[in-house]
Amino acid sequence: MSRLTRYILRDVLKWYVMGFLLFVVLQMTDVISQTVGAFLNYDATPQQALATLGYNLPLLLNRSLVLAVPFAVLLSFGRMQGDSEIKAMYAAGVKPLSLVWPLALPFVLVGALTFANSGWLAPWANARWYDAWYDIYGMTPVPPTREMYAYSEGETLFYAGRVSTPEGQGNPDAMLSGVMVQRGDEVITADSGSWNTATQTWTLNDAWVTRPGQPPEFSAKLMTFDQKDTLAPPRPEADQLSNAQLRTELASPTLEGAERRTLEHQLAGRTADSFTAMIFALAAGLLGLLMPGRAWAFAAVLLVIVVYYVPWTLGPQLAAGGALTPALVAWLPNLIFIALAAVLAWRLR
Repeated sequence: MSRLTRYILRDVLKWYVMGFLLFVVLQMTDVISQTVGAFLNYDATPQQALATLGYNLPLLLNRSLVLAVPFAVLLSFGRMQGDSEIKAMYAAGVKPLSLVWPLALPFVLVGALTFANSGWLAPWANARWYDAWYDIYGMTPVPPTREMYAYSEGETLFYAGRVSTPEGQGNPDAMLSGVMVQRGDEVITADSGSWNTATQTWTLNDAWVTRPGQPPEFSAKLMTFDQKDTLAPPRPEADQLSNAQLRTELASPTLEGAERRTLEHQLAGRTADSFTAMIFALAAGLLGLLMPGRAWAFAAVLLVIVVYYVPWTLGPQLAAGGALTPALVAWLPNLIFIALAAVLAWRLR
Protein backbone atom coordinates (compact mmCIF):
# COMPACT_ATOMS: atom_id res chain seq x y z
CA MET A 1 0.00 0.00 0.00
CA SER A 2 1.48 3.31 -1.09
CA ARG A 3 2.08 6.27 1.21
CA LEU A 4 -0.58 8.26 -0.69
CA THR A 5 -3.18 5.53 -0.18
CA ARG A 6 -2.40 5.33 3.54
CA TYR A 7 -2.75 9.10 3.80
CA ILE A 8 -6.18 9.09 2.14
CA LEU A 9 -7.41 6.14 4.21
CA ARG A 10 -6.30 7.76 7.47
CA ASP A 11 -8.15 10.94 6.60
CA VAL A 12 -11.30 9.08 5.55
CA LEU A 13 -11.31 6.88 8.65
CA LYS A 14 -10.90 9.93 10.87
CA TRP A 15 -14.01 11.45 9.33
CA TYR A 16 -15.74 8.06 9.51
CA VAL A 17 -15.34 7.84 13.28
CA MET A 18 -16.68 11.38 13.64
CA GLY A 19 -19.62 10.65 11.34
CA PHE A 20 -20.44 7.37 13.09
CA LEU A 21 -20.56 9.05 16.50
CA LEU A 22 -22.59 11.93 15.07
CA PHE A 23 -25.25 9.65 13.58
CA VAL A 24 -25.47 7.55 16.75
CA VAL A 25 -25.97 10.66 18.88
CA LEU A 26 -28.54 12.17 16.50
CA GLN A 27 -30.58 8.98 16.32
CA MET A 28 -30.41 8.31 20.05
CA THR A 29 -31.48 11.91 20.71
CA ASP A 30 -34.48 11.34 18.46
CA VAL A 31 -35.36 8.11 20.29
CA ILE A 32 -35.06 9.80 23.70
CA SER A 33 -37.23 12.73 22.60
CA GLN A 34 -39.96 10.30 21.51
CA THR A 35 -39.85 8.12 24.62
CA VAL A 36 -39.06 10.40 27.55
CA GLY A 37 -42.73 11.39 27.85
CA ALA A 38 -43.77 7.77 28.28
CA PHE A 39 -41.00 7.18 30.81
CA LEU A 40 -42.28 10.07 32.93
CA ASN A 41 -45.99 9.29 32.53
CA TYR A 42 -45.59 5.64 33.55
CA ASP A 43 -42.94 6.24 36.24
CA ALA A 44 -40.35 4.07 34.53
CA THR A 45 -37.39 3.17 36.71
CA PRO A 46 -33.90 4.11 35.49
CA GLN A 47 -33.24 0.42 34.82
CA GLN A 48 -36.38 0.11 32.67
CA ALA A 49 -35.57 3.27 30.72
CA LEU A 50 -31.97 2.25 30.11
CA ALA A 51 -33.01 -1.24 29.02
CA THR A 52 -35.51 0.16 26.53
CA LEU A 53 -32.96 2.60 25.10
CA GLY A 54 -30.30 -0.09 25.01
CA TYR A 55 -32.44 -2.38 22.88
CA ASN A 56 -32.55 0.40 20.26
CA LEU A 57 -28.76 0.47 19.92
CA PRO A 58 -28.24 -2.47 17.50
CA LEU A 59 -30.63 -0.93 14.97
CA LEU A 60 -29.06 2.51 15.41
CA LEU A 61 -25.59 1.02 15.03
CA ASN A 62 -26.49 -0.56 11.70
CA ARG A 63 -27.79 2.71 10.30
CA SER A 64 -24.84 4.68 11.64
CA LEU A 65 -22.25 2.22 10.34
CA VAL A 66 -23.65 2.64 6.82
CA LEU A 67 -24.61 6.33 6.77
CA ALA A 68 -21.23 7.42 8.12
CA VAL A 69 -19.52 6.12 4.96
CA PRO A 70 -20.68 8.79 2.47
CA PHE A 71 -20.29 11.39 5.22
CA ALA A 72 -16.64 10.43 5.72
CA VAL A 73 -15.64 9.99 2.09
CA LEU A 74 -17.35 13.12 0.75
CA LEU A 75 -16.13 15.40 3.53
CA SER A 76 -12.61 14.03 3.33
CA PHE A 77 -12.46 14.50 -0.43
CA GLY A 78 -14.18 17.90 -0.09
CA ARG A 79 -11.45 19.00 2.30
CA MET A 80 -8.73 17.77 -0.04
CA GLN A 81 -10.41 19.53 -2.96
CA GLY A 82 -10.64 22.77 -0.97
CA ASP A 83 -6.95 22.52 -0.01
CA SER A 84 -6.00 21.73 -3.64
CA GLU A 85 -4.52 18.39 -2.58
CA ILE A 86 -6.46 16.52 -5.27
CA LYS A 87 -5.10 18.89 -7.92
CA ALA A 88 -1.58 18.28 -6.64
CA MET A 89 -2.11 14.52 -6.92
CA TYR A 90 -3.33 14.89 -10.49
CA ALA A 91 -0.32 17.07 -11.31
CA ALA A 92 1.96 14.31 -9.96
CA GLY A 93 0.43 11.88 -12.44
CA VAL A 94 -1.96 10.07 -10.10
CA LYS A 95 -5.00 8.71 -11.93
CA PRO A 96 -8.39 9.64 -10.39
CA LEU A 97 -9.69 6.08 -10.17
CA SER A 98 -6.58 4.94 -8.29
CA LEU A 99 -7.64 7.26 -5.45
CA VAL A 100 -11.04 5.59 -5.13
CA TRP A 101 -10.61 1.81 -5.32
CA PRO A 102 -8.62 1.50 -2.06
CA LEU A 103 -11.53 3.10 -0.18
CA ALA A 104 -13.53 -0.11 -0.46
CA LEU A 105 -11.01 -2.14 1.58
CA PRO A 106 -11.70 -0.92 5.14
CA PHE A 107 -15.45 -0.87 4.54
CA VAL A 108 -15.51 -4.57 3.75
CA LEU A 109 -15.01 -5.03 7.50
CA VAL A 110 -17.85 -2.57 8.17
CA GLY A 111 -20.06 -4.68 5.89
CA ALA A 112 -19.19 -7.84 7.79
CA LEU A 113 -20.02 -6.15 11.09
CA THR A 114 -23.31 -4.88 9.64
CA PHE A 115 -24.24 -8.37 8.45
CA ALA A 116 -23.50 -9.96 11.83
CA ASN A 117 -25.35 -7.25 13.73
CA SER A 118 -28.46 -7.33 11.53
CA GLY A 119 -28.51 -11.12 11.36
CA TRP A 120 -28.27 -11.94 15.06
CA LEU A 121 -27.93 -9.09 17.54
CA ALA A 122 -30.58 -6.72 16.13
CA PRO A 123 -33.37 -9.39 15.95
CA TRP A 124 -32.62 -10.40 19.54
CA ALA A 125 -32.82 -6.75 20.66
CA ASN A 126 -36.01 -6.07 18.65
CA ALA A 127 -37.83 -8.93 20.36
CA ARG A 128 -36.85 -7.71 23.82
CA TRP A 129 -37.68 -4.09 23.02
CA TYR A 130 -41.40 -4.90 22.95
CA ASP A 131 -41.22 -6.79 26.24
CA ALA A 132 -39.39 -3.85 27.83
CA TRP A 133 -42.16 -1.45 26.83
CA TYR A 134 -44.91 -3.72 28.14
CA ASP A 135 -42.98 -3.91 31.40
CA ILE A 136 -43.00 -0.09 31.62
CA TYR A 137 -46.72 0.06 30.82
CA GLY A 138 -47.43 -2.66 33.39
CA MET A 139 -49.23 -4.74 30.77
CA THR A 140 -49.05 -8.33 29.59
CA PRO A 141 -47.47 -8.59 26.12
CA VAL A 142 -49.97 -9.00 23.30
CA PRO A 143 -50.42 -12.73 22.56
CA PRO A 144 -48.65 -13.84 19.39
CA THR A 145 -51.10 -14.22 16.53
CA ARG A 146 -51.41 -16.03 13.23
CA GLU A 147 -53.41 -14.38 10.47
CA MET A 148 -55.77 -16.02 7.93
CA TYR A 149 -55.56 -19.62 9.16
CA ALA A 150 -57.18 -22.27 6.92
CA TYR A 151 -57.33 -26.05 7.19
CA SER A 152 -59.25 -28.71 5.25
CA GLU A 153 -60.24 -32.05 6.75
CA GLY A 154 -62.31 -34.35 4.53
CA GLU A 155 -65.27 -32.29 3.34
CA THR A 156 -64.92 -29.76 6.16
CA LEU A 157 -63.10 -26.46 5.79
CA PHE A 158 -61.90 -24.57 8.88
CA TYR A 159 -60.99 -20.87 8.65
CA ALA A 160 -60.08 -18.19 11.19
CA GLY A 161 -59.11 -14.63 10.42
CA ARG A 162 -56.84 -14.62 13.47
CA VAL A 163 -55.52 -17.26 15.87
CA SER A 164 -54.19 -15.84 19.17
CA THR A 165 -52.20 -18.03 21.52
CA PRO A 166 -51.96 -16.57 25.05
CA GLU A 167 -49.08 -18.02 27.04
CA GLY A 168 -49.45 -19.61 30.45
CA GLN A 169 -53.24 -19.41 30.57
CA GLY A 170 -54.08 -23.09 30.17
CA ASN A 171 -56.95 -24.21 27.98
CA PRO A 172 -58.19 -23.09 25.56
CA ASP A 173 -54.85 -23.15 23.82
CA ALA A 174 -55.89 -20.49 21.29
CA MET A 175 -58.58 -17.89 20.77
CA LEU A 176 -60.19 -17.62 17.33
CA SER A 177 -61.53 -14.49 15.62
CA GLY A 178 -63.56 -14.28 12.42
CA VAL A 179 -64.33 -18.02 12.35
CA MET A 180 -65.96 -20.07 9.57
CA VAL A 181 -66.60 -23.80 9.36
CA GLN A 182 -67.99 -25.20 6.11
CA ARG A 183 -69.44 -28.72 6.02
CA GLY A 184 -70.78 -29.55 2.59
CA ASP A 185 -73.50 -26.98 1.85
CA GLU A 186 -73.70 -25.87 5.49
CA VAL A 187 -71.70 -22.82 6.57
CA ILE A 188 -71.24 -21.88 10.24
CA THR A 189 -69.76 -18.47 11.07
CA ALA A 190 -68.95 -16.72 14.35
CA ASP A 191 -67.11 -13.65 15.55
CA SER A 192 -65.10 -15.67 18.05
CA GLY A 193 -64.27 -19.16 19.23
CA SER A 194 -61.62 -21.27 20.93
CA TRP A 195 -59.25 -24.07 19.97
CA ASN A 196 -58.59 -26.87 22.47
CA THR A 197 -55.66 -29.03 21.37
CA ALA A 198 -56.16 -31.55 24.18
CA THR A 199 -59.61 -32.56 22.91
CA GLN A 200 -58.77 -31.53 19.29
CA THR A 201 -61.89 -29.38 18.97
CA TRP A 202 -63.02 -25.94 17.85
CA THR A 203 -65.78 -24.29 19.87
CA LEU A 204 -67.76 -21.40 18.34
CA ASN A 205 -69.61 -18.77 20.36
CA ASP A 206 -72.89 -17.21 19.14
CA ALA A 207 -72.66 -18.89 15.75
CA TRP A 208 -74.82 -18.38 12.67
CA VAL A 209 -75.72 -21.42 10.53
CA THR A 210 -76.48 -20.92 6.85
CA ARG A 211 -78.01 -23.64 4.63
CA PRO A 212 -78.96 -23.44 0.94
CA GLY A 213 -82.36 -21.80 0.42
CA GLN A 214 -82.78 -20.92 4.10
CA PRO A 215 -82.17 -17.71 6.05
CA PRO A 216 -79.23 -17.71 8.51
CA GLU A 217 -80.13 -19.34 11.82
CA PHE A 218 -78.66 -18.09 15.08
CA SER A 219 -77.40 -20.67 17.61
CA ALA A 220 -77.27 -19.53 21.23
CA LYS A 221 -75.56 -22.79 22.20
CA LEU A 222 -71.86 -23.43 21.86
CA MET A 223 -71.06 -25.40 18.72
CA THR A 224 -68.12 -27.82 18.87
CA PHE A 225 -66.33 -29.40 15.92
CA ASP A 226 -63.57 -32.01 15.76
CA GLN A 227 -60.39 -30.49 14.33
CA LYS A 228 -57.25 -32.61 14.03
CA ASP A 229 -54.71 -30.01 12.91
CA THR A 230 -51.64 -29.21 15.03
CA LEU A 231 -51.55 -25.78 16.63
CA ALA A 232 -48.28 -24.36 15.36
CA PRO A 233 -46.80 -21.45 17.33
CA PRO A 234 -47.34 -18.10 15.58
CA ARG A 235 -44.38 -16.70 13.72
CA PRO A 236 -42.64 -13.68 15.30
CA GLU A 237 -42.25 -10.48 13.32
CA ALA A 238 -39.67 -10.71 10.54
CA ASP A 239 -37.30 -8.23 12.18
CA GLN A 240 -37.24 -10.42 15.31
CA LEU A 241 -35.96 -13.51 13.48
CA SER A 242 -32.28 -14.31 13.05
CA ASN A 243 -30.94 -15.27 9.64
CA ALA A 244 -31.04 -18.96 10.55
CA GLN A 245 -34.66 -18.66 11.73
CA LEU A 246 -35.63 -16.80 8.54
CA ARG A 247 -34.20 -19.60 6.40
CA THR A 248 -36.05 -22.19 8.49
CA GLU A 249 -39.35 -20.33 8.08
CA LEU A 250 -38.82 -19.89 4.34
CA ALA A 251 -38.31 -23.64 3.97
CA SER A 252 -41.92 -24.21 5.08
CA PRO A 253 -44.13 -25.25 2.11
CA THR A 254 -47.18 -23.65 3.74
CA LEU A 255 -45.67 -20.14 3.74
CA GLU A 256 -47.27 -18.12 0.96
CA GLY A 257 -48.23 -14.67 -0.24
CA ALA A 258 -47.30 -11.52 1.64
CA GLU A 259 -45.81 -13.47 4.57
CA ARG A 260 -43.31 -15.24 2.32
CA ARG A 261 -42.44 -12.06 0.46
CA THR A 262 -41.89 -10.19 3.74
CA LEU A 263 -39.48 -12.82 5.07
CA GLU A 264 -37.67 -13.06 1.72
CA HIS A 265 -37.20 -9.29 1.68
CA GLN A 266 -35.95 -9.26 5.27
CA LEU A 267 -33.30 -11.90 4.52
CA ALA A 268 -32.27 -10.38 1.19
CA GLY A 269 -32.18 -6.89 2.73
CA ARG A 270 -29.70 -7.95 5.40
CA THR A 271 -27.39 -9.35 2.73
CA ALA A 272 -27.76 -6.24 0.57
CA ASP A 273 -27.13 -3.90 3.50
CA SER A 274 -23.83 -5.63 4.22
CA PHE A 275 -22.56 -4.48 0.79
CA THR A 276 -23.87 -0.93 1.11
CA ALA A 277 -20.84 0.43 2.98
CA MET A 278 -18.45 -0.72 0.24
CA ILE A 279 -20.74 0.56 -2.56
CA PHE A 280 -21.16 3.87 -0.74
CA ALA A 281 -17.39 4.21 -0.43
CA LEU A 282 -16.87 3.78 -4.18
CA ALA A 283 -19.80 5.97 -5.27
CA ALA A 284 -19.03 8.71 -2.75
CA GLY A 285 -15.34 8.63 -3.63
CA LEU A 286 -16.05 9.08 -7.33
CA LEU A 287 -18.56 11.82 -6.56
CA GLY A 288 -16.11 13.50 -4.19
CA LEU A 289 -13.52 13.83 -6.95
CA LEU A 290 -16.00 16.00 -8.86
CA MET A 291 -16.91 18.21 -5.88
CA PRO A 292 -15.19 21.62 -5.98
CA GLY A 293 -15.05 22.09 -2.20
CA ARG A 294 -16.42 21.55 1.30
CA ALA A 295 -19.81 23.22 0.79
CA TRP A 296 -20.62 20.97 -2.14
CA ALA A 297 -19.50 17.96 -0.12
CA PHE A 298 -22.04 18.73 2.66
CA ALA A 299 -24.80 19.09 0.06
CA ALA A 300 -23.76 15.81 -1.56
CA VAL A 301 -23.94 13.99 1.80
CA LEU A 302 -27.57 15.05 2.26
CA LEU A 303 -28.44 14.11 -1.32
CA VAL A 304 -26.86 10.66 -1.03
CA ILE A 305 -28.68 9.90 2.24
CA VAL A 306 -32.07 10.98 0.81
CA VAL A 307 -31.62 9.03 -2.44
CA TYR A 308 -30.70 5.93 -0.46
CA TYR A 309 -33.23 6.30 2.35
CA VAL A 310 -36.39 6.70 0.22
CA PRO A 311 -36.29 3.29 -1.59
CA TRP A 312 -34.85 1.66 1.55
CA THR A 313 -37.82 2.70 3.71
CA LEU A 314 -40.40 1.91 1.01
CA GLY A 315 -38.89 -1.52 0.41
CA PRO A 316 -40.92 -3.58 2.93
CA GLN A 317 -44.24 -2.26 1.55
CA LEU A 318 -43.20 -2.82 -2.07
CA ALA A 319 -42.06 -6.37 -1.30
CA ALA A 320 -45.12 -7.33 0.78
CA GLY A 321 -47.48 -5.96 -1.86
CA GLY A 322 -45.74 -7.85 -4.65
CA ALA A 323 -44.95 -4.70 -6.67
CA LEU A 324 -41.41 -6.01 -7.23
CA THR A 325 -39.62 -9.20 -6.29
CA PRO A 326 -38.30 -9.10 -2.70
CA ALA A 327 -34.69 -9.55 -3.82
CA LEU A 328 -34.91 -6.70 -6.32
CA VAL A 329 -36.53 -4.40 -3.75
CA ALA A 330 -33.81 -5.23 -1.21
CA TRP A 331 -31.01 -4.50 -3.69
CA LEU A 332 -32.66 -1.46 -5.32
CA PRO A 333 -30.87 1.21 -3.19
CA ASN A 334 -27.51 -0.45 -3.87
CA LEU A 335 -28.26 -0.79 -7.59
CA ILE A 336 -28.96 2.94 -7.79
CA PHE A 337 -25.51 3.75 -6.39
CA ILE A 338 -23.79 1.07 -8.47
CA ALA A 339 -25.26 2.73 -11.55
CA LEU A 340 -24.16 6.14 -10.25
CA ALA A 341 -20.64 4.83 -9.59
CA ALA A 342 -20.45 3.38 -13.11
CA VAL A 343 -21.44 6.69 -14.68
CA LEU A 344 -18.97 8.67 -12.54
CA ALA A 345 -16.17 6.19 -13.22
CA TRP A 346 -16.76 6.54 -16.97
CA ARG A 347 -16.72 10.31 -16.56
CA LEU A 348 -13.42 10.26 -14.65
CA ARG A 349 -11.77 7.55 -16.73
